[in-house]
Amino acid sequence: MPGCDADPAVLAWARYYTRHPRQFESQLQAVLPRLVYVQQVADRYDVAGEFVLLPWVESRFQPVAARKRRPAGMWQIMPVTAGAMGLRVDGHYDGRLDVPAAANAVMKLLEQYHEQFQDWRVADYAYNAGEFKIRQMIRTHGMPAEQPAIPHLPVRKVTREHLTRLLGMACVVREPERFNVSLPTLPDEQQLVQTGISRSMPITRAADHAGMSVEALRHLNPAFRSNTIDASKAPYLILPARHARQFRDALLEQASSAGGDLLAGPGGGDIAARPAPEASMVRKTHTVRRGDSLWQIARVYSISVSQLQRWNRLGGHALKPGQTLTVSAPNQERSEELPSPVQKRG
Repeated sequence: MPGCDADPAVLAWARYYTRHPRQFESQLQAVLPRLVYVQQVADRYDVAGEFVLLPWVESRFQPVAARKRRPAGMWQIMPVTAGAMGLRVDGHYDGRLDVPAAANAVMKLLEQYHEQFQDWRVADYAYNAGEFKIRQMIRTHGMPAEQPAIPHLPVRKVTREHLTRLLGMACVVREPERFNVSLPTLPDEQQLVQTGISRSMPITRAADHAGMSVEALRHLNPAFRSNTIDASKAPYLILPARHARQFRDALLEQASSAGGDLLAGPGGGDIAARPAPEASMVRKTHTVRRGDSLWQIARVYSISVSQLQRWNRLGGHALKPGQTLTVSAPNQERSEELPSPVQKRG
């Protein structure tokens, strides 16, 4: 997409973001785990890299809490839009605040916008103003030329500014030295990974297993609205790599000492639960939801795509909502090496 000097407004926003360089670096460091995770998702969808920074424009990567009929999550998704994107929203769970689910849904949507308009600038307009409205404008006024960098479609000022702000932040990342800032790096131990859970548990127990405070775990997994991590809503947590390993080890140790997992259910009583997927001898199934892909399902259940295809006799990658897939098999069938829960394509 257009660079720093494409439009004076782009450069103005880049300077605005970095007017206090050390503060900017600190803010960027704080949100870097989420940013890197989003980058990995964007890579899988071949979405323009600038859109990795979209949550910065929307919310500074903060998990904005849901309010009635208001946008929520770091992507600022409206409730009606969430439904169209396949994100579940109810009284106990809000998919707009689920980092993996929302990131995949948004990147898939942006990919579709680009396939339709063949212009990433217009894709950003569609994200902010709505696909229908932008499609109507294109029919009336035609596709914008490459110049000016900020298309002169008759959109609202806030929509035009949305693109300008996105390009301004991308400008900083592209030329940090120009603004007297240094971009932070993220150690492997702090990278976010999906960690599968087979049964629901209180958030306090999940935090204890992960070696984290309840507040820190809730900040990374704000989609769960109650004090219970509900595996029926999302069968995973997102955790820093180091804490993910500790969480899995704790579940395995508990299963070993108790003759099976003892994870508290929503009512607070201890109930028998399956051990972590890698230790399970019981076949499990997954019902395909709108927006699911083989890659996503494989990562949730810590298996490989090839295993998923083999166990379900799938010749390709096409899935249908409502389709039931086998997502576990006896240990002896799972001897092939599994990929890491989060992995960049390429």
